[in-house]
Amino acid sequence: MINKLDKELNFHQHALSLRVARQELLSNNVANADTPHFKAKDIDFASVLREKLAASPTQATVNLDSTSPLHFNSAVEGILGDSVLYRVPLQPSADGNTVDMDLERTQFADNSIKYDASISFINNEFRNLMLAMQERYSCHCSMYLILPALRLPPSHSVGMWWPA
Repeated sequence: MINKLDKELNFHQHALSLRVARQELLSNNVANADTPHFKAKDIDFASVLREKLAASPTQATVNLDSTSPLHFNSAVEGILGDSVLYRVPLQPSADGNTVDMDLERTQFADNSIKYDASISFINNEFRNLMLAMQERYSCHCSMYLILPALRLPPSHSVGMWWPA
């Protein structure tokens, strides 16, 4: 039971953190809509989530020792790592900017709705879990309240219970 719960929570943790990171990418695209030569970025959410879930928790990033402060760090920064893709514009602009505001707004709204839906789903799952625990507790409590009220009359056989 705990493993199943952990697996579900792990999925939702990765999904929500990727949604937040994608929202930051999309908001960065919107903020730089008028910046010349800015290239719009996005991720393929399904494939990145699949990669995050397939990676075992024991896999670690290997950092190389550097002998100079000018060396590049080999570790991939951030949750998205190298999964960020440049968006190919449907209609390129004269200044080299690849941000399509209609597409960005649509993707931003879609990502927001899916984030809110995931939060609602998690809240409902925890509410159901709490309800199940409370009902189990109340069933146990009511059993302990009912059992003392039952007594065995001396005139009947030992295997029968009769209400008091």
